[in-house]
Amino acid sequence: MKSIAVLPQGSVSHEALLHLLGGESVDLVHHKLISEVFLSTAGGTTDYSVIPIENTIEGSVSLHIDWLINEVNLPMQAEWIFPSIQNLIGHPQEFKGADGKTDYSKIVRILSHPVATAQCGQYIREHAPWAELEPTGSTSGAVEIVKDNPGKGWAAIGTTLGAATHGLEIVARRITDHNNNFTRFVLVGPEPVALARKSNGDKTSLLVTLPEDFPGALHQVLAAFSWRKLNLSRIESRPTKKKLGTYYFYIDVLEPIESVLLPGAIEEIKALGCQVRILGSYPTYTYEEEKAEVQ
Repeated sequence: MKSIAVLPQGSVSHEALLHLLGGESVDLVHHKLISEVFLSTAGGTTDYSVIPIENTIEGSVSLHIDWLINEVNLPMQAEWIFPSIQNLIGHPQEFKGADGKTDYSKIVRILSHPVATAQCGQYIREHAPWAELEPTGSTSGAVEIVKDNPGKGWAAIGTTLGAATHGLEIVARRITDHNNNFTRFVLVGPEPVALARKSNGDKTSLLVTLPEDFPGALHQVLAAFSWRKLNLSRIESRPTKKKLGTYYFYIDVLEPIESVLLPGAIEEIKALGCQVRILGSYPTYTYEEEKAEVQ
C-alpha cells in the first residue's frame, strides 16, 4: 500500500485527494504544515505528497512552488483540478440570533489558511468586516482551533468534510467570492504513480534559468516552443534567491517529455546557454462534477 502525505483531515487537500483516488486504498499520513508534508516524502517516510500550487482566484501558491524549486527534489507525478468550496464554520447555535438566523455580530475572529480567506474576501467584508482575521496552516487546522475554543465568537473558513470531521456546524455555505474557484494540485514523489482513472492528457513542467547579459533570451526560449507548435499553458517568473534581478521561468508544456518535439526544444534552449530542469512529466486529471460529493 502506498503512503501519501497530506494536510490535516478535512482540509481541501484531503478532500481533493479522496476525489482523485476514487476509492483506491492508500495510507494517508496527515500533517499540520505544508513543510511537514514536503519533508515527509523528501525524507522517505511517505511515498508521495499532495501539494496545492495554483488557484483560480489567488493564482500561484508561491510558497509551495518555491519549496518544489529550492527545498526538495520531488518530481511531479500527477496533476488534478478540484473545486475549493469554502464554508463558514462554527459551534452549533453559537452564532444564532433570536430569530433563528445567523447573527454575524457575534463573530469576533475568523480563522483559515490565507489563500482560503482571500477567496472569501468579499463575503467577509459584507457580513463581518470587523472580525479579526487569523491565518492558519490549513483550513482544517482552523476548524480544529475553533472546535477547541467554544464561546469565544471564533469561526473558521473550511470544507464540509472539515466541519464533519470536527463535529461543528456550517454557519453559511459556499461563501467564496466566485463560483469557478478551482485549485490545481500536484502529487509529488520519486516514482511514477498508476491510477485507475483515465487521464485527460499529459503535461511537462520545466524550470528555465536564462544566461545573464543575453538580450532577447526569453524571446528565443519561447520561439523554441513556438516554431514546433508546442502549446504552453503557463509561464511564470520566480526569483532565484541568489542575486537580485535574476529569475527562473516556470513553464508548463502540454506534451509528455517523450513526445517527438519536446526533447528537441529543450536541447535548443540549452544551446542558448540556459539551464533547464525538468520538474516532472505527468498525467493530468480534470474535475468530474458528476462523481464528486455534493457539499
